[in-house]
Amino acid sequence: SQQFQKKNKTLNKVLFAAAMVLVIFILYFSGIFNKSGQQKISGPDDQSIAVLPFINDSPDSSNVYIVNGLMESILNNLQKIGNLRVVSRTSVERFRNAGKTIPEIAKELNVKYLIEGSGQKMGDQIKLSIQLIEGHSDRHLWAQQYDRDTKDIFKLQSEIAAHIAGQIKVIVTPQEQNRINKPPTENLQAYDHYLKGRNFLNQGTTDGLKKSITWFRKSVEEDETFAIAYADLAIAYFYMDIFKQEKTFTDSLGYFADKAMFNDSHAVESLIAKALYHTNTGQYEQALPYLEKAHEYNPNSTFVINLLSEYYTNQLPDSEKYLEYALKGIRLDIGAQDSATTSITYLHLANAFIQLGFIAEAERYINKSLDFDTNNIYSHYVKAYIIYARNRNLKQTENLLLKTLARDTMRLDVLQEIGKVFFYQRNYPASFKYYKRFLSLKEELNWDIYSHENAKIGFVYHQMGLTGEADTLFRKYFDYAQNDRSIYQNLSLAVYYAYSGNSEEALKQLKLFAEINKYNYWTILFLDIDPLMDNLQNDPGFDEMIQLLNSNFYERHERIKHSLTVKGLI
Repeated sequence: SQQFQKKNKTLNKVLFAAAMVLVIFILYFSGIFNKSGQQKISGPDDQSIAVLPFINDSPDSSNVYIVNGLMESILNNLQKIGNLRVVSRTSVERFRNAGKTIPEIAKELNVKYLIEGSGQKMGDQIKLSIQLIEGHSDRHLWAQQYDRDTKDIFKLQSEIAAHIAGQIKVIVTPQEQNRINKPPTENLQAYDHYLKGRNFLNQGTTDGLKKSITWFRKSVEEDETFAIAYADLAIAYFYMDIFKQEKTFTDSLGYFADKAMFNDSHAVESLIAKALYHTNTGQYEQALPYLEKAHEYNPNSTFVINLLSEYYTNQLPDSEKYLEYALKGIRLDIGAQDSATTSITYLHLANAFIQLGFIAEAERYINKSLDFDTNNIYSHYVKAYIIYARNRNLKQTENLLLKTLARDTMRLDVLQEIGKVFFYQRNYPASFKYYKRFLSLKEELNWDIYSHENAKIGFVYHQMGLTGEADTLFRKYFDYAQNDRSIYQNLSLAVYYAYSGNSEEALKQLKLFAEINKYNYWTILFLDIDPLMDNLQNDPGFDEMIQLLNSNFYERHERIKHSLTVKGLI
């Protein structure tokens, strides 16, 4: 029906906005930055490499998933080597049919070496041709033809990784070699199903997720010990459930994550699956050790790094950690496959910088984000707040956000941001208009997002005389605040107690919050103008807390600034 199509279109748009860090993405720019924000003209790392998309030479074009799978497996093996910088799959994908020369590609990716490959599957035989090329000179350093039986496919993958590492003289530790040599399964039919599933999973679409689940299930039916197939099943179910208020696939996610861990607790995919289960159930502290161990086992995985970036910006916010992993991701995800992905790359770098109070750097990278994709709505409204940080002009922010909403009037995120800006300006009728639309669309989608905004929305509803709805929203907010495990729990409770008239408890919670000293710049910019804090405005203790929060933030800002300057990052 038209209504369903409209709802599905809205879902896709908001998913793109909200899930940009979570879906196999972000952060690509390589090298070290100078003060102008441009890459220094230093050469690439001596041990840096990119694996270009393999060419399918099979007469049967349906075999492309096998060649793609071989390329991805060889890439994954190389990524396990800590002393090697390996560019991500998404970075090289745009060169599949680009028609560029090897030196041009090497320069864009800022790598010393490139791997080219082609392959075909004929019956039970796999033929593979691999070349190692010095990027700047286009000099072929090593080439090898492989003609193997399909039963030797895993030995072939680890052998190729060993040959490449040996040619460029990179040190591989015994632990890394063991992880590279370990075959994912002994069952070739299971692996064939798995490769088909991976091919669909990499599409990053809802339809692709559903098809990947079908193939992963077939894979584990063939081999009940296939850990990474269980893991990718769990990961697919996580993304099927993302942002839903009522989680449909939690049991499946948990079951398959546990199956993956039982069969191989050292596989990066198993660790990711278990971390995503804890994320899905709100057990954020329990997710972190799995993500950190996954990063240890695969230091070149942009997927893991981006999950850690997401963790430190949303699950348990820590702006300093967010920037740390954003900068790590930059070294690996260099050349996004399209302008939209590149735009997201710069967006997250801008977002990390502004959270730490670096206005000039944030504005520089948000402008780059919009240069690559002027339709990146998230970048438009982040820019509106970056400009507010510079000018402190809420009316200007309001105008910028209204222009952003005009690009897509169904955007949940922008609707609540506009409601918030009118709230700060104490224009409650205008705020009510946008918050009401926001809640209506949120209910239609049945999404559990922006729970931390219920206090502002409840305050506005109370101002409009809708006391019943306001009380419901504040009850939801208090439940959220009590169960919040982030560094902002004390602030959330302080807001509730301030609104309720319990100034003593509100100030107590503010003091506890100030002691954490990991809060972001938005806290400093908006807390003292927040209508929810009006009951504290005449209390000397509130002024003291505001001064303490500012003092702690800027002390931390200067420390980070010094560290980034010494490293040449700003």
